[in-house]
Amino acid sequence: MSKRTERINELIKREISQIIRREIEVPEGLLITVLFVQTSRDLQEAKIWLSVFPSRYAPKILKEIDKKIGYLQGLLNRRLKMQPLPRIKFALDYTEEKASQVEDILSEVDLKDK
Repeated sequence: MSKRTERINELIKREISQIIRREIEVPEGLLITVLFVQTSRDLQEAKIWLSVFPSRYAPKILKEIDKKIGYLQGLLNRRLKMQPLPRIKFALDYTEEKASQVEDILSEVDLKDK
C-alpha cells in the first residue's frame, strides 16, 4: 500500500468516525467503532470496517447505516479535498467477538484440566 493510500485511509477513517458519531442515532450503551478503511488502488471505492458492541446489534446498525449511505457519502465528500472521491461501502468486523469466543473456549479447557 502506498503512503498516499495510507493517508487517504486514515483521513476517511477520521472523518467518517466523526460523521457517524453525529449522524447515526444509537441506543444508549451501544458503541460503534470505525476499525479501518481499505481504499482501492484506483481510489474509486473505500470499504469501511465497523465494530459494534454489543455485537448482537451489529446487523441492525449496518442496515441503518446502509439506508443513509447516500447522505453519509455526501457529508464525507464535502469534507474531503481530493479527486477522485471514493464511493464508500460499510462492512462489519467480528474479530473481537471471535477472539472472545476463543478465550472462552480456552478458559473452559483450562478449567477442565485442573
